[in-house]
Amino acid sequence: MNEPIWNQYLSQEEKEIFAGCGWGARAGFGKRPALAVIDVSYGFCGEKDQPVAVSQQKWPLACGPGAWEAVGHIKRLVDKAHQAGVPVFYTTGERRPDRWDAGSWAWKNSRIRQWGVEPANRDHHKIVEEIAPAPQDVVIIKQKPSGFFGTNLASFMTLLGCDSLIVTGTTTSGCIRATVLDGFSMNYRMVVAEEACFDRFPVSHAINLFDMNCKYADVLKTNEILEYFDTLPAGLFDLPQGRA
Repeated sequence: MNEPIWNQYLSQEEKEIFAGCGWGARAGFGKRPALAVIDVSYGFCGEKDQPVAVSQQKWPLACGPGAWEAVGHIKRLVDKAHQAGVPVFYTTGERRPDRWDAGSWAWKNSRIRQWGVEPANRDHHKIVEEIAPAPQDVVIIKQKPSGFFGTNLASFMTLLGCDSLIVTGTTTSGCIRATVLDGFSMNYRMVVAEEACFDRFPVSHAINLFDMNCKYADVLKTNEILEYFDTLPAGLFDLPQGRA
């Protein structure tokens, strides 16, 4: 198995310190999982195969080619989840035209009024077409980093009897981490798909994956999660059409 992406940033001493703390134990998969696709919109992905600096001319929050590499892994997980009948939740945002509802985001970003501008007829918050939600999926609108904060995600998971959440999307250091911490705090088993998450900065991506794996989630390779989906019993979420 390939080494975790964060190992290249850690000294041997740092690895030993964290091992001495006891962090990083494997929590394990749940019995009734859901899959979350966090904020994989054009605003964060930009145009395919463009460097970050080029994408940012249209999309201020674009993450560059790494976003589109992750989209391929996300699609594999979404397709397998659909085959296995696992609920799939997408999150994205929305803003008033005057951006007043950006709230505290405006305190930390000088380009806030450009969010949601629609170049090439594609909105900042539109989920990229390659992984567009299917009719049975649920799209949750959020305005803060966590997919749980101020949304009905936890309520839907209760309705479905989910005990765990597999998280993909962006950004690793922001909305992924916030969602994982909230889910962990609500005692869900949290899993992060390593290659199916992305960020603008490789070091931020890697170290946040490391920290989540230490304390809050199992950070696993996409292939291991796909294999886990194959072990789920048929009809686990045998609900009427139109469900999550």
